[in-house]
Amino acid sequence: MKKIDPRFEKFANKKSNAAIKEAFKQEKRKYKKERAAFFEQKKAAAKTVAAAPVIERKTTPSAPLMPLNKYLAHSGVCSRRDAAILIKDGKVKVNALVVIEPGYKVQPGDSITANGKKVSPEKNLVYILLNKPKDYITTTDDPQKRKTVLDLIKTATTERVYPVGRLDRNTSGVLLITNDGDLAQKLTHPSNEVRKIYAATLDKPLDKKSFDQILKGVVLEDGPAPVDVLAYADMDDKTQIGIELHSGRNRIVRRIFEAVGYEVKHLDRVMFGGLTKKNVERGKFRFLTEKEVRNLKFFGKGKK
Repeated sequence: MKKIDPRFEKFANKKSNAAIKEAFKQEKRKYKKERAAFFEQKKAAAKTVAAAPVIERKTTPSAPLMPLNKYLAHSGVCSRRDAAILIKDGKVKVNALVVIEPGYKVQPGDSITANGKKVSPEKNLVYILLNKPKDYITTTDDPQKRKTVLDLIKTATTERVYPVGRLDRNTSGVLLITNDGDLAQKLTHPSNEVRKIYAATLDKPLDKKSFDQILKGVVLEDGPAPVDVLAYADMDDKTQIGIELHSGRNRIVRRIFEAVGYEVKHLDRVMFGGLTKKNVERGKFRFLTEKEVRNLKFFGKGKK
């Protein structure tokens, strides 16, 4: 047999047109057969699913049940943390029975009372920024009949609202008032480290030693009190101090200065969680914008 040059081997023994057509037909038949088998398998699987017992489709899980303390917060009674205390004190009843477990799951149709009053979740959420003046206490009511911050917002809403966190009687400035229990819980929980800025007026100029000591961190009776920023608001008057921190502990700013020998004569919170009292006169209020509410609810998202 005549040897063929390898470079031209692919041109040798070329198939006839009939052979090529037959090979194509065989390939097409194989594809149709495989395609038919695939769809038969899909139909069989669908029939199996359709034949499943109806009772299994009835077991679709319902929406998660709400813990009792969260239910009270949603009802505008108080923050979730305060609601837990209220429950443990035996002041909350479910279907006329006292429940002392904050995590008790409220069932649809349950009747809830707190301090003898029936409560239900709020649907109309309200967010009010108040520029609190001195001599008003941060509470919903006072047995001693002192003025409360709610007296200043009587015309704002008919919803039952409450302050987020506390400002003592002699402290003025930004205070958020709402009936959104989830947001109140978020803004007051220590782990979220909500930013707060105060303007303090001291009884005497703050010297360099005390300034550095506060920045280094003083230790109070309830633990360390770290400060993020400390600055003289007026270099010609070193009794005027700006201080930024994240702690929300009781009277924290006053106690920090007292720890180094100073008395705070006047204290004003100028910022809380990004909210300021700009364009809000002392004793006046305004409603938060949708953007402000959104920022409060989603601050720190993705922060690690």
